[in-house]
Amino acid sequence: MEITDIKIRKIITEGRLRAVVSITLDEMLAVHDIKVVQGDERLFVAMPSRKDESGVFRDIVHPISPDARKQLEEQILDAYSRYLAVMEAEASISQSVDI
Repeated sequence: MEITDIKIRKIITEGRLRAVVSITLDEMLAVHDIKVVQGDERLFVAMPSRKDESGVFRDIVHPISPDARKQLEEQILDAYSRYLAVMEAEASISQSVDI
């Protein structure tokens, strides 16, 4: 299975949540509400979850193996980093035009 598209849906600047992401798998299946979270030591990806009757959050969708999780996380975090770089470049260009 291949990630064929990654969309950064929302960027958050306050708190630990940094972004909300959607991915498309094999151009056939979309997964929404994947979160990029700032952990104590690094950014990580949190899969979509729902609170159950006992108040515990459970993933709705998640990778089965550690290798699949690593691949998914690397691709999402890479897309997030590239998105931030584009936003910074656009802001820099906008500031230089305003001067």
